[in-house]
Amino acid sequence: MAIRRTTKVDSGFSMSSMTDIVFLLLIFFLVTSTLVNPNALKLLLPKSTGQVAAKATVSVSIKDWRDAGKDYPIGGEYYTYHINGSEEPVLFSQIEDELVELLQSEDDPTFSIYADASVPVDKVVQVMNIAKRNHYKVIMATQPE
Repeated sequence: MAIRRTTKVDSGFSMSSMTDIVFLLLIFFLVTSTLVNPNALKLLLPKSTGQVAAKATVSVSIKDWRDAGKDYPIGGEYYTYHINGSEEPVLFSQIEDELVELLQSEDDPTFSIYADASVPVDKVVQVMNIAKRNHYKVIMATQPE
């Protein structure tokens, strides 16, 4: 008495679940790669050959609006200050308080300064003086030559 199967085993498989996984991974990497860029402001950084490997957790950006062709963000000022690449400008008088708040829990408090190449040195030195008063280390961000 020979018992035979009436159905055959299908050796193929559906690729639809594999393509779903690939698309989910693609979306995941696209979303996370946009979060990697800490500096949302478009700045023309000065060029330099020396680069520092240290990483700062906080950044202060100084944006020059003279050639932007639009209204100046805060009270007609040519230069605006932004903490951690935020689009919302911060008054210079508020920078020190915000830096102290952001860096108070750090063991080795360090912040970086991202300044447009056209920003005068005295504006950058004013931010460096904040670091000196609070004993912070400063990294001046530049573009590689």
